[in-house]
Amino acid sequence: MTSRRRTVVGSVLALALLALLFVGFVGLPRDGAALPSPARRALVVALPQWHTTEPVNEVVYGTRAFDTFGETFLLLAAIDSVTVLTRPREERKELSGEEEAGQEEQREIDPQGGEDHPEQERVRRAEDREQAGRARPMTVVVRGGVRVAAPLLAVAGAYLCAWGYSPGGGFPAGVVLAGVVLYVYAAFGYQRVRRFAEQNRTELVEMVGALAVVVVLGLGLVLRGSFSANWLPLTPVGTIRSGGVLQAFSVSELVEVSSGLVIAILGLLQMKHDWSPDEDPRENRGRRGSEHGAGS
Repeated sequence: MTSRRRTVVGSVLALALLALLFVGFVGLPRDGAALPSPARRALVVALPQWHTTEPVNEVVYGTRAFDTFGETFLLLAAIDSVTVLTRPREERKELSGEEEAGQEEQREIDPQGGEDHPEQERVRRAEDREQAGRARPMTVVVRGGVRVAAPLLAVAGAYLCAWGYSPGGGFPAGVVLAGVVLYVYAAFGYQRVRRFAEQNRTELVEMVGALAVVVVLGLGLVLRGSFSANWLPLTPVGTIRSGGVLQAFSVSELVEVSSGLVIAILGLLQMKHDWSPDEDPRENRGRRGSEHGAGS
């Protein structure tokens, strides 16, 4: 497409989007409009049944807790997919001498191969230099800004999850805490977040959070006859444990979401292998020449 055509197409699409936004804005309910039934139910049951003054949290972790449960495990499935794609090659555990037999066969085929091969050693050193140079510390201005912002964001994330009578919950709080780890990674380098980014440890934390979600909601089915039903004692309104299962579910989701996002983001940032290996152009030229000769 020429530059003029791209401009015309882009302008038409932008105007169409603007028209859709305008129609949606005009169709928004006014102040005097009746509340939809889920909102009315949340207002009615939030305070007497859950001891929470925040109906949004009641909807997310109470009335539609099963939907939130599904969304949480949809995120877990996405994180597992990212982990599979970004995980480096792992050493095979030898069961019956397979590794030793394979090394012996490799030495017979290529006596100069193995760990002492100069080319392999050069590639390994290059990868080590690349790993060491990834995410080096930034300027003192950036590091100073992160030192100030990271504690504030961490407290804000914990507040979003802990106080059930304010809008928030474990999902947004988990995103905030994962963002804190990412800020520290960008400002100070990988070594500062290495304890939090170690994959096996972080995966264990994520599995604990996911298991806690299942247990908290599943006990409602066992003890109260309904999945996600409240089975915990309700404390007075405005206290940190008001809401019962709402708060337990929210904390469990905080653990699962924050650790899962850390796994996914740092896994993508540190991804080193390519699923489609590069081909030698000389081999391609030779292949095309042989195919051309065969065709003629």
